[in-house]
Amino acid sequence: MTQNASPSFATCDLCDIHKNDSSGQFRVLPPVFRDFGGILKFSGPVVTVKCFEDNSLVKAAVDSPGEGRVLVVDGGASLRRALLGGNLGATAAKNGWAGVVIDGCVRDVAELAQCSTGIRALAAMPLPTEKRQEGQQGLAVQVQGVWVHPGDWLYADEDGMVLMASPLTA
Repeated sequence: MTQNASPSFATCDLCDIHKNDSSGQFRVLPPVFRDFGGILKFSGPVVTVKCFEDNSLVKAAVDSPGEGRVLVVDGGASLRRALLGGNLGATAAKNGWAGVVIDGCVRDVAELAQCSTGIRALAAMPLPTEKRQEGQQGLAVQVQGVWVHPGDWLYADEDGMVLMASPLTA
């Protein structure tokens, strides 16, 4: 796995700096996500999708220009259907998404590992979703009990993922 051209950061250092933050401006996602993409360290402003066992809005998002953003998908932590597979992972990379974080499953694990984007999810599940055109986008979502807002900045590396209300300054 490689790194993208994100600013230099380490999630451990960010946690050291913000460990006493009680404002809610700094949040840490629980260590339940696995790496599936070809990029291990990534960051960017957050775009959100909320869907349950229907990846219609995930497909619509990765089909659009990523512009270095991170798609955060509240999939309801479902382990029954995969919300992202090899084709959508390749599309996300081609369209410039820095990363995709799914509170749910992915499939086509070998293909995802070849994608030049960060991909994190709870597990692999070979079963695809139904296409019902259901879900919501651009709203605050809860991922593993942590609030994620559109426009937050997500930073991911080997140690985990953190969210900040505003980007790091150089």
